Amino acid sequence: MNTGQIAQLDELDVRLIELLAEEPRIGVLECSRRLHVARGTVQARLDKLVGRGVIAGFGPDLGPAALGFTVTSFVTLEISQRHGHDPVTRHLAAIPEVLEAHTITGSGDLLCRIVARSNTDLQRVIDQIVAYEGITRASTIIALAEQIPYRVLPLLRSAVQ
Repeated sequence: MNTGQIAQLDELDVRLIELLAEEPRIGVLECSRRLHVARGTVQARLDKLVGRGVIAGFGPDLGPAALGFTVTSFVTLEISQRHGHDPVTRHLAAIPEVLEAHTITGSGDLLCRIVARSNTDLQRVIDQIVAYEGITRASTIIALAEQIPYRVLPLLRSAVQ
């Protein structure tokens, strides 16, 4: 649980996170061997990193394209201020193809990353999104190719400096 504080990381934290990123199936005991520290130290560090929200999860990262969702798009939504963000967010959360949604500044209110099986399927997903009366307008951009995948590991070393 992140308490809102910025986590202070040291070199051991960085090395532990990098090891887990390289080999996500590695156990605590093997981490301790490779890092040359006690097993209890590794476990305590992991608990601290998870508790502070630095490590957000240990689950597998899924590739939507490998699951058949080969079209990625970004949809900017304008919402009725009368309805607010919460009901719209609940509506979006019920649509499996909506991978994430962020409140934004600018001409729109929400930016969503969505996936679909094809362009035709994308139309179905967009129709499902805009069916909610609290959404007044949608603007869609289809991603042609991923140039830089989602990543946070490069931030790790800069967070320590």
